[in-house]
Amino acid sequence: MVRRVRSKDAAETEALAAELAHTLMPGDVVLLSGELGAGKTTFVRGAARALGVTGPVSSPSFAIGNLYGTGPGAPVAKVAHLDLYRLASLAEEDPDLLADYIGPDSVSFVEWPGEGDTAIAELGVVRYRVSISHDAGGRVVEVKPALEVEGEPQ
Repeated sequence: MVRRVRSKDAAETEALAAELAHTLMPGDVVLLSGELGAGKTTFVRGAARALGVTGPVSSPSFAIGNLYGTGPGAPVAKVAHLDLYRLASLAEEDPDLLADYIGPDSVSFVEWPGEGDTAIAELGVVRYRVSISHDAGGRVVEVKPALEVEGEPQ
């Protein structure tokens, strides 16, 4: 079922992400799309906090990916945050580029997955597709289970 929520500020976006994070398990991947500045990293920050990350969570735009360790008792060992915006295609990249970030001991968030869906799905379980867009007075966050296409289970 698709969930569409209007968020008026960063705190509401982070709270929505934290709620979603409680449904994730090691090996899960969340794909994020939306225009520049829409709040994708804000969403990841909220989810990362709920998963046990205590340090700063920032956009990996210039580094491709950030790995965050979690504290004792956290539901996962690490949280990965990738931003594939600068990559035209994964076809010309090192095949192991994603392997450091997506795997059975982490929950991974991938901004701008583009054509990387297949490579990502080979390393982890794509659980959700999140789309964030600007709206008057805030943003609209749409969360869609990845196993649904236009409301029909695959």
